[in-house]
Amino acid sequence: MSPQVLDLSGTGDPRDAVHRAVQALVEGKLVALPTETVYVVAASALVPEAVGRLLVLRGGLSEGPPKLALRSTDEVYDYVPHLPPVGRRLVRRCWPGPMTLQLPDAHPESAVQRLPAEVREAIIPQREIRLRVPGHERMLDVLRLLAGPLVICGAHRPGEPEAATPADVLRQVGAQVDLVLDDGPCKFGQPSSLVRVDEKGFRVLRPGVFSEANLKRLASVMIVLVCTGNTCRSPMAEVLLKQQLARRLGCRVSELEDRGDQPDRRPPLQV
Repeated sequence: MSPQVLDLSGTGDPRDAVHRAVQALVEGKLVALPTETVYVVAASALVPEAVGRLLVLRGGLSEGPPKLALRSTDEVYDYVPHLPPVGRRLVRRCWPGPMTLQLPDAHPESAVQRLPAEVREAIIPQREIRLRVPGHERMLDVLRLLAGPLVICGAHRPGEPEAATPADVLRQVGAQVDLVLDDGPCKFGQPSSLVRVDEKGFRVLRPGVFSEANLKRLASVMIVLVCTGNTCRSPMAEVLLKQQLARRLGCRVSELEDRGDQPDRRPPLQV
């Protein structure tokens, strides 16, 4: 049976389509939604039966656990209350946007504990959770109207290319979803970057829209030097600061950028 397709480009007011997608999710249906990266299939994290159907669609956990889509950057702290500093920098600079964080699920008061047991088993099979705040307005509209998060996975068959258009969705998983929110081709047409973060730093598990070099820069501590007098003092201050940082970290000045993801628990540098 073919899914219902709601074309957002054919209406000046997308609210009706958004409300119908929300209603379908609340009823335990699978809905294909657009993001800025690729189309995803979503199930309400509060409906274990729908999450079970989602796992069947994606071929189980062979590609790792499905992601949990959140409505805002602030909500990440409900799920990972003790987010490491490098994670806070990435969240602040990349969300909403095309990055997925894989984080330890180790806090007893995490909001994960309020989800049904079957859903917890699906999204944290190895005590790590994948979180994302998509950067697509219609997807965020859907999330804001739901009581809980969404469990999402790519709208494609295992081993097949990502679904970047509604036609891709219908061709690959059309028989397995109940509704498709059609917003035309996705902006980037490639998956989100997957980054694992813990107290030791971060590791790029899958480059995507953000390259590994981009993510290293975004994860680094950034220091802004402001000169209120002679402008030639700013370059001088930069050189002096880099020299002090290199001595403190025991590396060469040219290696500082590569040390941006390393935690430093020594007293603050006095400059």
